[in-house]
Amino acid sequence: MYDVKNPQYVEGKNLIAGKSVLITAAAGAGIGGSAAKRAIEEGARALVISDVHEGRLEKSVAELKELTGKDNVWGKLCNVCDEDEVQALIAFSEEKLGGVDILINNAGLGTSKELIDMEDSEWDKVIQVTLYGTMRMTRHMMRVMKERGEGGVIVNNASVLGWRAQKEQAHYAAAKAGVMALTRCAALEAAEFNVRINAVAPSIAMHPMLRKSAPADLLAELEAKEAFGRAAEVWEVANVMMFLASDYSSYLTGEIISTSSQRA
Repeated sequence: MYDVKNPQYVEGKNLIAGKSVLITAAAGAGIGGSAAKRAIEEGARALVISDVHEGRLEKSVAELKELTGKDNVWGKLCNVCDEDEVQALIAFSEEKLGGVDILINNAGLGTSKELIDMEDSEWDKVIQVTLYGTMRMTRHMMRVMKERGEGGVIVNNASVLGWRAQKEQAHYAAAKAGVMALTRCAALEAAEFNVRINAVAPSIAMHPMLRKSAPADLLAELEAKEAFGRAAEVWEVANVMMFLASDYSSYLTGEIISTSSQRA
């Protein structure tokens, strides 16, 4: 019997068999790294991951190759705040993958600070990475997919804070609400050339960085509010990304799928 409070890792079902995938901010143990591993387990034929940390990126590419036994995994440094680097990443991915079938926009930045004490620079940094970065990747990928004429899928990483209020998160919540609006509007435009765009909106997803940086009492409080009394595992969020990237969601576009079970 499946235990919702103690989930067991689900084996891949070839949901994206034969597809090529590009994932931003995918080096490490977070949602992006889990999505990269899951993409290969779900049958992706080739994968490019990007990040801003060169050492971590090289290590992640090596680990993915060793873990999966596949050589067709590449890494490319990219700061999504830089339009030239965004274009270079997509050009690199198009060449290595023979065309990007699926883009997963995972890059985002969050900090905690009350709005009354926040400087413009602190606000701008979060907005630049989380909202503008997603916009730049989506915009250029739409252009490339439209010109190629073979359709495609874009999956954005939003957050339940795009809907829900939380102290010290005004900048992050505003950015993620923007990602949601971007997803809906871009999806209507992209539908004209056979591209679907959706987003996942995680609540609390447990990964090493969060466990290390967030106060233990805050984590306990947030987890207690969830219906299952726990945070999501990062691979559970990646599973939803794979569903949105797959043909099982062929009639979904402009939708935001929440992985939260919080009731209040």
